Amino acid sequence: MHEFAAAFATALRLIGTLDPDLVEIVGLSLRVSLSAVLAAALVGLPLGAALAAFRFPGRRVVVVALNAMMGLPPVVVGLVLYLLLSRSGPFGALGLLFTPTAMIAAQAVLITPIVAALTRQTVEDLLVEYDDLLRVLGTGPFHTIATLLMEARVSLATTVLAGFGRASAEVGAVMIVGGNIDHVTRVMTTAIALETSKGDLPLALGLGLILIVLSLAVNAAVSIIRDSARGSFV
Repeated sequence: MHEFAAAFATALRLIGTLDPDLVEIVGLSLRVSLSAVLAAALVGLPLGAALAAFRFPGRRVVVVALNAMMGLPPVVVGLVLYLLLSRSGPFGALGLLFTPTAMIAAQAVLITPIVAALTRQTVEDLLVEYDDLLRVLGTGPFHTIATLLMEARVSLATTVLAGFGRASAEVGAVMIVGGNIDHVTRVMTTAIALETSKGDLPLALGLGLILIVLSLAVNAAVSIIRDSARGSFV
């Protein structure tokens, strides 16, 4: 118990003094996760809206596949990307393996189906109200998608935040493609796993506390956005 208390106190000191190693790890984590969320939003939001708004052959198959991909095993995603980015892989010449770019790609692959599937459901619910109006106005495909995304922006903001929460907690895929290299690809989740295995509890606890605070902040933001949206319709 005494050892845990001492480790916890040291973790708080590391946070309070802005320990350089801790700040570097947190900064890289945020950069990787935010970049992955941006990439996922750019692909997932219009994809989900298009699947909700348009009917085409094979749409049901695409929707089922998209929903299934929400549960992609992170280690499998990491393994596939590792094979693609390794020297013998098709993209090996790019030299992206064991770089933050590879980690961003891994997180983006994992959260894009989540963003797209949740967007599809949100926009599909919205179409119950807007479908007839859009048909009467004769809006084109791009205008239709843009209109639906704009009208659903509050709900979609919570979707993007959910994607960020998923990305920031990822460890398996980023460990495989990033390699957990000190000062290069070490993020909060991989550092916690490594430092715990080494017995360096203060740094692991410090990073864990920051990760918990980050998760709470994301959930608080989701609640605030939802409450604001409800208030605007009262």
